[in-house]
Amino acid sequence: MPTEKERLYIEKIGLYFEQLTLPRMAGRIFGWLLISNSPQVTMGDLGEALKASKSSMSTMLRLLIQIGLVEMVSLPGERRDYYRICSDAWVNALNDRLNQARAFRQLADQGLDLLSASSLERRERLEEMQSMYAFLERELPLLTQRWLQEGKKP
Repeated sequence: MPTEKERLYIEKIGLYFEQLTLPRMAGRIFGWLLISNSPQVTMGDLGEALKASKSSMSTMLRLLIQIGLVEMVSLPGERRDYYRICSDAWVNALNDRLNQARAFRQLADQGLDLLSASSLERRERLEEMQSMYAFLERELPLLTQRWLQEGKKP
């Protein structure tokens, strides 16, 4: 069971997930997986630690699996499923940011096409948006590659 300080930390992660438009409970699960004594825990253990229902745990775990932050594993000789943070969770998160950057750059492209005959002043905001997200599209893959080459060392 988490201590009071651990609960506060878990809640901070939940609130951060909420800022990212994800459910707070998904963040709480992720937070507990980050700091729990074991690298993998059962759904029952999660529910007990977070004082949450099995249905809530199930829904949030499916979401975390879908977005590439958590994976389900089975252990030899065990009948229960376990959950842990994906070994490539951080790369998955960067790839998600790359996809977002690409989508924003494409929206800027469409806006610039729409305003192609407009004044520079009217196009300026879209050009800055396009420039920023084109930069991120170029740089995020390079950052990911550097991270992988450096062996994920702190």
